[in-house]
Amino acid sequence: MAGYLLKNCAAVIVDDGNGPRVRRNVDMLTDGPAIRAIGEGLDKEDLPVGTVAQDAAGWFVYPGLVNTHHHFFQCFVRNRADLDWTKLSVIEWLDRIYPIFSRLTEECFYHASVTAMAELIKHGCTTAFDHQYCFPRHAGKRLIDRQFEAAELLGMRFHAGRGGNTLPKSEGSTIPDAMLETTGEFIADCARLIDAYHDAGRFSMRQVVVAPCQPVNCYRETFVESVALARDRKVRMHTHVGEGESPVMQTRHGLRTVDYCAEIGFCGSDAFYAHCWELTHDELRKMVASGTGIAHCPEPVYLVGAEIADIPAMSALGLIVGLGCDGAASNDNSNLMHCIHSAYMLQCLSASTRDHPVPPPADFLGYATTGGAVLLGRGDIGRLSPGMAADLFAIDTRRMDYVGTRHDPLSLLAKVGIGTPTDMTMINGRIVWAKGEFPGLDEARLFAQAEAALATVEF
Repeated sequence: MAGYLLKNCAAVIVDDGNGPRVRRNVDMLTDGPAIRAIGEGLDKEDLPVGTVAQDAAGWFVYPGLVNTHHHFFQCFVRNRADLDWTKLSVIEWLDRIYPIFSRLTEECFYHASVTAMAELIKHGCTTAFDHQYCFPRHAGKRLIDRQFEAAELLGMRFHAGRGGNTLPKSEGSTIPDAMLETTGEFIADCARLIDAYHDAGRFSMRQVVVAPCQPVNCYRETFVESVALARDRKVRMHTHVGEGESPVMQTRHGLRTVDYCAEIGFCGSDAFYAHCWELTHDELRKMVASGTGIAHCPEPVYLVGAEIADIPAMSALGLIVGLGCDGAASNDNSNLMHCIHSAYMLQCLSASTRDHPVPPPADFLGYATTGGAVLLGRGDIGRLSPGMAADLFAIDTRRMDYVGTRHDPLSLLAKVGIGTPTDMTMINGRIVWAKGEFPGLDEARLFAQAEAALATVEF
């Protein structure tokens, strides 16, 4: 794999482990999958054979974004004005959306994954975790295998959350029978995927997470066995927590969700939860004590109309926070870059109702980079520093969009936002998006294939 010399970058967000800082007018050298050096005049040194030089004048270079919660398959249910949260109760909405999900085919899952990953890459995301919990019986068990295939096609660093639902609708879940699995089926396929794909090594491009969908839609034994498998195989755990289900959990089990998960052991430094907007400060403190992290998804708030997660309290208490897009059922895009801006602006909107101040804008970039890396258990991504993975994106700021903003690259993404695709995205030392194209791929062909797969589904 060739290395790259990015010459005369206007700004590079570097972090040697002591926090991010801006270096101006420096070069960056990559060598294979890693960053080799960041500094001035690197073009005057002996460079590895095959190094490709790139003029980066005007570029702001950032660490690649890390997406910690998504549902790729939902990309095939976007821009549906009829599925209107503002006019439907949660139960009514679920009753309408899940039958649609249950009709998706294996090819739909594959092309929806290509669609989501492509949009993520265009907007600076280099590592993506997806929570794939939809397994219609007719679609088979190889849906995550196809996701790994899509990730390899695009060059995405991919963490697959093998989700599942086991509680029948007749016993209180919201899941159609056509999407149910037994605990045994779910655990067996998690084990199969770990054996087939999980790579715990440095610069790994493929990892597997045991991720039962949510406690309200699964039997207790599903979570108990998930913990046993994850701890035995040394992989991470994930689920939905604190998005409106706690009263149901209290009625059903006598415990709110955080305590329920803690009692089972589904918590700790190897576990992270999505959403958590309804959690009390005491529950947040329990998560801090156990080392459990949160994947914050800001943009569903717009559609769902739920509470804005108390990020100031989470930050003040020392909770590990990552950022996620969430699925298109509650966010019609796969743009993690936009989520950084949304997350910050929503906290500003709710600032007067909080006990703690809104964290600095730069912290929101941190949630989407270093925070996400910690949630996924990665010490090799999320920062730009020699020896770290060459995962990054670049924005050419010599545009009218950025007049008056270039003095503070750290705050730019949260305060101003980036309204266009990146000028370049690199993953594991390979350029996967540049000059409006996916090198080596025909985007028009990918689009046509995805649209053709979508057309096979009757909505």
